Amino acid sequence: MEDLKDKVALITGGTKGIGRGIAEALLHQGMKVTITGRDEKSTKEAATELTENDNYILGVAADVRDYESQQAAVKATLDKFGKIDVLIANAGLGHFENITDMTPQQWNETIDTNLTGVFYSVKASLEAIKESKGYMITISSLAGTNFFEKGTAYNASKFGLTGFSQALMMDVRQDDVKVTTIMPGSVSSHFGGRTPDEGTDWRIQPEDLGQLTVDLLKMHPRTLPSKVEVRPAKPPKK
Repeated sequence: MEDLKDKVALITGGTKGIGRGIAEALLHQGMKVTITGRDEKSTKEAATELTENDNYILGVAADVRDYESQQAAVKATLDKFGKIDVLIANAGLGHFENITDMTPQQWNETIDTNLTGVFYSVKASLEAIKESKGYMITISSLAGTNFFEKGTAYNASKFGLTGFSQALMMDVRQDDVKVTTIMPGSVSSHFGGRTPDEGTDWRIQPEDLGQLTVDLLKMHPRTLPSKVEVRPAKPPKK
């Protein structure tokens, strides 16, 4: 996809943070973008903020935990733009508790969003992506290979997502569909209820992951970086 103009991307969880950073980067390349979020009002507002040219943006209220909701987001994208070239499976959340305090609800919400939700997004868009010989990018985490205290649910979801993405890559590469999982370390975003500020400028920024996504999409088609780890270049100052 060396020329990205008028290619179409569907980004789950695209209203803020990493998803929004990727959306901005793809729009800057002349791509058409659908972003999803669970709240209709904030999703529509984010779409308008990204660009007022509604020929290039679509905001769809959708929950990755609901397969029919993902099918509807795919249909809305196809109805508006006619195709899907790129899926960015980004929507995610985290509950961080000692196993003693981790509730079944927190566990299920984490697994259902971060792992099963990606399966639903992939499954719903797979036919369209195969038709366009497109690209699927999942947003995992360094927590997908590195475990830590209070990470039972989050580690399980991201370890699973990393494995899912690599197996998916092997399932679809004969169909000329590419799959990459991006595994960021600390990102300056709203994840976990945080608010980005000047004190987090040492972290990876959403626009950095947007640039990385563009670079992946523009790479020569003979080469596939199937798993990409990214981390802050330096730790925070003490």
